[in-house]
Amino acid sequence: MTAAYRELERRFARIAAIGDALGILSWDSQTMMPDGSSDGRAEQTATLTVLAHELQTDPRVADWLAEAEGTGGLDAWQAANLREMRRTHRHATAVPGDLIEATSKAISACEMTWRTARAESDFAKLLPSLSEVLRRVRECGEAKAAAMGLSPYDAMLDEHDPGARSERIDTLFAGLAGFLPELIGRVLDRQAVEPAPLRPVGPFAVANQKALGERLMRAAGFDFTRGRLDVSLHPFCGGATGDVRITTRYDEDDFTKALMGVMHETGHALYEQGRPHDWLRQPVGLARGMAVHESQSLIVEMQACRSPEFLCWLAPVAQEAFGGSGPAWEPDNLRRLYSRVERGFIRVDADEVTYPAHIILRYRLEKALIAGDLALADLPGAWNDGMKELVGVVPPNDRLGCLQDIHWPSGAWGYFPSYTLGAMTAAQLFEAAAKADPGIRPALARGDLGPLVAWLGVNVHGKGCLYASGDELLTAATGRPLDAAVFRRHLERRYLGAWAESLPPL
Repeated sequence: MTAAYRELERRFARIAAIGDALGILSWDSQTMMPDGSSDGRAEQTATLTVLAHELQTDPRVADWLAEAEGTGGLDAWQAANLREMRRTHRHATAVPGDLIEATSKAISACEMTWRTARAESDFAKLLPSLSEVLRRVRECGEAKAAAMGLSPYDAMLDEHDPGARSERIDTLFAGLAGFLPELIGRVLDRQAVEPAPLRPVGPFAVANQKALGERLMRAAGFDFTRGRLDVSLHPFCGGATGDVRITTRYDEDDFTKALMGVMHETGHALYEQGRPHDWLRQPVGLARGMAVHESQSLIVEMQACRSPEFLCWLAPVAQEAFGGSGPAWEPDNLRRLYSRVERGFIRVDADEVTYPAHIILRYRLEKALIAGDLALADLPGAWNDGMKELVGVVPPNDRLGCLQDIHWPSGAWGYFPSYTLGAMTAAQLFEAAAKADPGIRPALARGDLGPLVAWLGVNVHGKGCLYASGDELLTAATGRPLDAAVFRRHLERRYLGAWAESLPPL
């Protein structure tokens, strides 16, 4: 190990510490911070963001990288760490510090405006601040595109998922869009001949919902000495290394949504809590891109907690938690509730079958906005047209339409594809895990996610960024790169069941 490499480890550990501080500030701004404190928080966030950028773009870092790369003598983890340092340095040095600061301030202002605009269903109120964010994001994308030899949108994709390219995603999403409408129709036909699920009657006290959510979090292995659960407008997983904070939102008339929302964020949190201990403050110790991160939330929520096995365990536990009685609390009814497919307006409330259509819509729109092919002022209309085409419904207002997500106001452009890529990855990982350990499914029937999480800890969580891409990690874990056929097979089995054998292929 050279002196240059040791300097790089020290430098990136400092950058990681600043990132942790930013994570806590971001969590606070979305959960606890008074509205009147937003200007000060924007200045704090911008200052720390610029400081981290300056540490990474210091000319000495480029010298250290060149020296370390030319010397060798590193083990596999150190070599992967050096590779990740180079990747993040390439992204960081492409964008000047004044643009980083301007972008951070624009995002902080837009996030606060979004909260009001969303509540009032007023896109016009958001338009000026979102226009500024889009302008700054485009400038960042163009700078990175020039440095990396990519299109601006591909440069944004690469920041979230190394190696991701729009050409490949276009192909994957075109395939999904080709079979999903017919699959949705078949699932709805099947539902029409089944008894309609009965919804348990509330009210369901928030305190009881939180207690049940925390019980399931513990069953999944969440460590409450290194994390917590809170409430926010938009559920998320954030915080810092060793201090993972997740949020949800409750509805006293329906406990089912918040409960699975908690388990979704718990999947993210388990990934964060399971990252390789010896590399926590180094680039190689981070999660391997956002698609893999999303796969960890979906393997817990969709593959495990919505499985028939787990729901058989959950039904009497939920009944006891809320003092319920009657057929609405039977396991089969809970299964039908949690596998209900509907054409809805809200992405975060969408079922597993229609959800990809919501993502395809956002992917198409943000690509067009970045390229300048769609004017931001025309977004509401384009959104509604896309919803009609892909989902089959038109939102009655912008709160239920283009104002529902915080991603674009927060600067997360090029992020949306990771959700559906993550769903596909989750299906492939779960299939491989259940084959490798036949005890996983019986454990779920006892409310025990331990065997599944243990397999993920070895094959995903503990690997950090040892592999150069999500596909490399997936190949090591499952024996093949991402295969959309696995996801399609999962959907057909869960939502069509025995019907799938007698129906013609899609």
